[in-house]
Amino acid sequence: MIKIRVVSSKEEIGELNRNEHMIHLAFRASNTDIFKLLQSCPRLRAIQVPSSYYKTMSHAGQMFLEMQGVEIIEGDVWGHRKDIDEYYTVEDRVIERINDLQSDGINVDEIAGMISRESKLSPSMVKYMVKQAA
Repeated sequence: MIKIRVVSSKEEIGELNRNEHMIHLAFRASNTDIFKLLQSCPRLRAIQVPSSYYKTMSHAGQMFLEMQGVEIIEGDVWGHRKDIDEYYTVEDRVIERINDLQSDGINVDEIAGMISRESKLSPSMVKYMVKQAA
């Protein structure tokens, strides 16, 4: 199971667990917010942002994250209700399905398309998960 912490506002950044590895930003973060996020979560490895924000992110901000070893993933967390749980969970069955498809020799783009349709994960998130599993 993979848990993605959903962050809805910059006010939440200071309250995050230092051990967070994956975060979905549900707001348009400034470069300052990103810097604070990295300070609050030194083990951060991936930030998922909605497509509209991804397309307008500054090149400098993207490069800074990459230099820190943090991957930027385009996508959303469909159907997640923050009032019920602050984490979006990718179930084990989805991860097992990805592993099975990889074992069958299916290429990453096809896996991303199939899993995206089945689970509502973004193709970029699926590709990230495939890369992490390798």
